[in-house]
Amino acid sequence: MRNISINLLDDTPRPVVAIGTDYSHGYLLPRHTHRRAQLLYGATGVMQVNTHDGNWVVPPQRAVWIPPGVAHEVLMLGVSTRSLYIEPGTVDLSERCQVISVSSLMRQLLMEAVKLPLTYDLTGRDGALIDLLLHELLRSAPLPLHIPLPSDGRLLELCQTFLHQPNAHQSPQQWADQLHISLRTFNRLFRQQTGLSFSQWRQRACVVLALARLAAGEAVTRIALDFGYDSPAAFSTMFRRILGQAPSVWLEAAN
Repeated sequence: MRNISINLLDDTPRPVVAIGTDYSHGYLLPRHTHRRAQLLYGATGVMQVNTHDGNWVVPPQRAVWIPPGVAHEVLMLGVSTRSLYIEPGTVDLSERCQVISVSSLMRQLLMEAVKLPLTYDLTGRDGALIDLLLHELLRSAPLPLHIPLPSDGRLLELCQTFLHQPNAHQSPQQWADQLHISLRTFNRLFRQQTGLSFSQWRQRACVVLALARLAAGEAVTRIALDFGYDSPAAFSTMFRRILGQAPSVWLEAAN
């Protein structure tokens, strides 16, 4: 099924409904929720997902898991999606959003799933395909592509400012000074609110924000300089530390 709203199909008597949708570049899906869980896979392009808990960037040929009832908005940058809408309780996955890897087998299964009849035969080949797809989903590894956001209003404002203009040279002392608290108090507050140290969060944010620009074809040098790194090599070293591969290698694997 292609380009059909889940709202028209939500009561389908099947544990999984598979839908493919094509979006124009820059299309924004406004904040909404689903009764079912959603696995949102981007066959092409980049998705930027925003919830109350933070931001996720989903590079090409990766997917984001969105639990039932989680309000989210998605910015589509040249994306053709394949979505699984899954009845609550069907699979035991995280109760929070997460970006996951997609195996080559899972990729092919997703492509096939959108071709199935809406009320596919649960006991035949189609039902077996869906069962295998759910098994592959449970095997998928989460990726560190989440930028957690604090609930503390003062700290949230600083984080959001950073996300609009990343600067790798910003220090925890500078943020502590803006909040008029000690460095020790700031470090404790930041970890309590985000689950990461300031340095971990800053590096994670730079990597996640860079992915969307890299996938759009921007040069590593331009991104590195925009983010305040002294050189492309320094940026690439940080990127490799977070994702395990250099930017060029990582992008090549995504295509």
